[in-house]
Amino acid sequence: MRKIQFFDTTLRDGEQTPGVNFNVKEKIQIALQLEKWGVDVIEAGFPVASPGDFEAVQHIARQIKKMTVTGLARCQKKDIDRAYDALKEAADPQIHVFLATSDIHMQYKLKMTKAEVLASIKEHVSYARSLFKKVQFSPEDASRTEKDFLLEAVQTAIDAGATIINVPDTVGYSNPTEYGEIFRYLIENIQSETEISFSSHCHDDLGMATANALAAIENGANRVEGAINGIGERAGNTALEEVALALFIRKDFYQCDAGIVLNETKQTSELVSRLSGIPVPKNKAIIGENAYAHESGIHQDGVLKNPETYEIITPTLVGVSQNSLPLGKLSGRHAFTTKLEELGYQMDETDRKEAFKRFKNLADKKKQITDKDLVALLADQYREEIEKWKLADVQVQYNSNGYQGAIVSISSEENDIKVASRIGSGSIQAIYNAIDDLFQQEPQLTEYEIQALTGGEDAQAEVRVTLFDEKTNWEVRGIGVDFDVLHASAKAYVQASNHLIQAIIE
Repeated sequence: MRKIQFFDTTLRDGEQTPGVNFNVKEKIQIALQLEKWGVDVIEAGFPVASPGDFEAVQHIARQIKKMTVTGLARCQKKDIDRAYDALKEAADPQIHVFLATSDIHMQYKLKMTKAEVLASIKEHVSYARSLFKKVQFSPEDASRTEKDFLLEAVQTAIDAGATIINVPDTVGYSNPTEYGEIFRYLIENIQSETEISFSSHCHDDLGMATANALAAIENGANRVEGAINGIGERAGNTALEEVALALFIRKDFYQCDAGIVLNETKQTSELVSRLSGIPVPKNKAIIGENAYAHESGIHQDGVLKNPETYEIITPTLVGVSQNSLPLGKLSGRHAFTTKLEELGYQMDETDRKEAFKRFKNLADKKKQITDKDLVALLADQYREEIEKWKLADVQVQYNSNGYQGAIVSISSEENDIKVASRIGSGSIQAIYNAIDDLFQQEPQLTEYEIQALTGGEDAQAEVRVTLFDEKTNWEVRGIGVDFDVLHASAKAYVQASNHLIQAIIE
């Protein structure tokens, strides 16, 4: 069967989701899990964008052995040079060069003529080819580009050395019929002595990203780009897990195969959700909590008689199964390390010792540690390592007939301590007012969400917050997990405030 490559851009386009900001260690863990999931190519970042992005791409390039590692670059030599420096130690490096080709982008954003755009493509793709064996070119906003000019731009890139052509539906404007036809048109009309790979890159503004990606495959594309859980700019990217399952379940129709390890799907999704701070909707296809739940009596009756009556995907196929190695306060370092490896974590001795210490502290309070507890524990560890200020203590004074009071203290790595006290209409408001004083900020709390991380009376509370700062137009997210709801709420707000400081600095 025809092999379809999976190109994951969770760490690049996915990170463009408002409020999402992965640190280097988080990016490495996601990259290692994507490798375990079976991804062919990982877009590790945009090296020229920031020192942090460069460092992340460089670290991933050094550690990844099975996937092709790529970096994004505009049609500018400084971008291409920066990508080369970040990727030169990769086992299989690739560069992804892009330039817009639609009339609206050329006129208002680039302020370039068609001739200037073609000249830039020729110059910069040629330069990229002098440094990289694998060069991918994307005509940005291809779905709104005149067909004749799109073909000319793609042909120019191929003549300059590109061997991979990505066709972006940058604003999610296209539909399956139209998008598939673009691929058919390009494949039938390009001239090349070498084999050219065609890739789809779709956004979900009209809710058709997965359908468009599959239409591209039907019309000759052999690579699909997207992100785990469909995160990304605006409404997000193609959800790769949806494409993977569609190709597998409907192999009879698509006659295509992929190297995705399907039973790692749920774990991959949960890791990205935890580290990005973006919860997976319960009704999300493939990986949502309700994806394999049946409430209708008719459905329940059918499933009990034969699961295939209402389940085309078995839960175990995507890795939804019971914990085979429960952990508790009597579990040793070996069992803990084994579970970390099962979850896809690879840590050095220092990080592993710190994680085990945190695990033991948690196990003293909770009878059984679930996979979700461990992922949350490790996510907290990674975030705290880069946070300048950490929550030290929270004290709340409760009054049933008046304002509530809160005293909050935070500490830095240099052991500096800051303390503030404020009142509020409720305990959470009082805590957040105090934290705002500590960070000397006035953000808007645009989202506050709380849920039990697991079932049972000893379940931890997970609080997610989103802050928006009008002065900088920045949106940031924070997650806090603790047995006490107030403490978890404070942790989430402090984490988001740290991100806000970092965003302002950058």
